[in-house]
Amino acid sequence: MASRILIAEDEPFIVESLRFLLSHEGYDVQAVGDGEEALAAISRQLPDLLILDAMIPSTSGFEVLAKLRAAPGSKSLPVMVLTAKGQAADRQRMLDLGADDFVTKPYGNKDLVQRVQQLLKQARPVRS
Repeated sequence: MASRILIAEDEPFIVESLRFLLSHEGYDVQAVGDGEEALAAISRQLPDLLILDAMIPSTSGFEVLAKLRAAPGSKSLPVMVLTAKGQAADRQRMLDLGADDFVTKPYGNKDLVQRVQQLLKQARPVRS
């Protein structure tokens, strides 16, 4: 079965780019446009990986990550932060909150795919 990836991103161009890129690699890709939708989607069906923008509407990526790490069911969910907020303080804050990887926009497609593959390979099983 293909690994499930959830993208939490509010920029349609980036969502479509990621969807195309990751679907082409054989992943089952779903996308939501804000933090509340991300939390709801994760509570319905835990993905194998979350790609999370730090600056999404309703509930920021920072808040989403903090909530995921505080909940027993999503504590080990691999999270890749993909954001234009590339300042060292933002990177450190996300890593401190429990992000597994941090990628700054713009990103290289090959590098992103390799990082996704690595996170999925390292991940502990999150499905029950």
